[in-house]
Amino acid sequence: MSFSVVAALVVVVVAVVLLWTWRIVKWVWIEPKMLESCLRRQGLAGTPYTPLVGDIKRNVNMLMESRSKPISITDDITPRLLPLALKMFSSHGKTFFIWIGPVPAIMITNPEQIKEVFNKVYDFEKAATFPLVRLLAGGLASYKGDKWANHRRIINPAFHLEKIKNMVPAFYHCCREVVCQWEKLFTNKESSCEVDVWPWLVNLTADVISHTAFGSSYKEGQRIFQLQGELAELIAQAFKKSYIPGLRFYPTKSNRRMKAIDREIDLILRGIVSKRENAREAAAANDDLLGILLESNSEESQRYGMSVEEVMQECKLFYFAGQETTSVLLVWTMVLLSHHQDWQARAREEVRQILGDNNRPDIDSLSSLKVMTMIFNEVLRLYPPVAQLKRAVNKEMKLGELTLPAGVHVYIPTALVHRDPELWGDDAADFKPERFKDGVSKATKNQVCFFPFGWGPRICIGQSFALLEAKMAMALILQRFSFELSPSYVHAPQTVMTTRPQFGAHLILHKL
Repeated sequence: MSFSVVAALVVVVVAVVLLWTWRIVKWVWIEPKMLESCLRRQGLAGTPYTPLVGDIKRNVNMLMESRSKPISITDDITPRLLPLALKMFSSHGKTFFIWIGPVPAIMITNPEQIKEVFNKVYDFEKAATFPLVRLLAGGLASYKGDKWANHRRIINPAFHLEKIKNMVPAFYHCCREVVCQWEKLFTNKESSCEVDVWPWLVNLTADVISHTAFGSSYKEGQRIFQLQGELAELIAQAFKKSYIPGLRFYPTKSNRRMKAIDREIDLILRGIVSKRENAREAAAANDDLLGILLESNSEESQRYGMSVEEVMQECKLFYFAGQETTSVLLVWTMVLLSHHQDWQARAREEVRQILGDNNRPDIDSLSSLKVMTMIFNEVLRLYPPVAQLKRAVNKEMKLGELTLPAGVHVYIPTALVHRDPELWGDDAADFKPERFKDGVSKATKNQVCFFPFGWGPRICIGQSFALLEAKMAMALILQRFSFELSPSYVHAPQTVMTTRPQFGAHLILHKL
């Protein structure tokens, strides 16, 4: 090889190395510092930037410390969910920024700014979720722009109230099964027993979504639930480890297991979708979520319809979001009603008055449970399923008096806003369902400060489904049992995708 050729190769290699070095330095240092300078010039306070990792390690350490000891049921749970955000909120006011790796995340708690972010879905787009999280909650929850709009339009028919009405018998069947199983835990001589209701409620909501999403394929749906539960635990463990860029690509034991789980879920879903497509072509009717989704998808043009892989992603989201949201709502409702016996008695009396001897509630009677609605709203305020919501800014945007440069993220700390005394009064930390007696608008004074299911065009598509299922479960439970906290109960809310009880929910059930 001639000297000139070798020299040319050396020049190319050096140029490539210099180019990649420049790109890395720009990504890790230059761009973050430029964004930081822009924000600070506008008077925004923020944490100092640590190259590459930002505040991730600091936040994880604060989370681990806050979760090292339980709290009282009357204590603020925010330190266990958003410790760094709470610290900044307390010391720097309502708007500030922290660092998610090299990206500044601006925390906003002003209702008008929150409303603007929620409404402008094309300007404040869904922020990219961590790749591991997309294994569980991809699909509609992660899409943005026109793709999100197309998928939302296709999925909408599955969650129309008339369609959900047809699923109420499945709600009843699954909830009744759990209540009957609880009754079998009592011996003949006992009228009370201790039960950790958390795993029962998780299985209940998984059973409901298995039947309503997959119909006759519900057994395969139950297997998906088992796999997703294991996957969620592995992802939660991964987030507790020190932040190392690219760690998810290393062939560790947990990474290999996560990939194996994802492959098995895909295999099951592909089989379910294939069988259902064949049945639909044979004119067999299916009124479950998957059947309605496939019918709606077939009515779309080739240009806008979903691929099989996209349908599978939506099925994963049905399963994870449908199961998670309702299970955490039910468990915190039972915990708080155990602590507030007066509200438990009021809810039970309402169930008796409206349902009477009707042991099979229908959608009309469930919709009439106003006290239950007040209780659910207050539980969702104090224990929102998701502690914070994230949006990305991809072009320079005005938000109130702020000018946000492209490349920053906007975070809406739900748990902080829901407990802000300036928005909810001096009793913001107290369990007071009566604040919702005249509806959400009156309780919030028409401000956007209550959004357990999100708000605006991207509000959770399954909100009505989740609340009706929860009402069915609580109605049947209140008919059969009273309940109180067990001496062994440990109050320790934590985020594992959603706000879960770290040590379960040990209650004393009393047969009525």
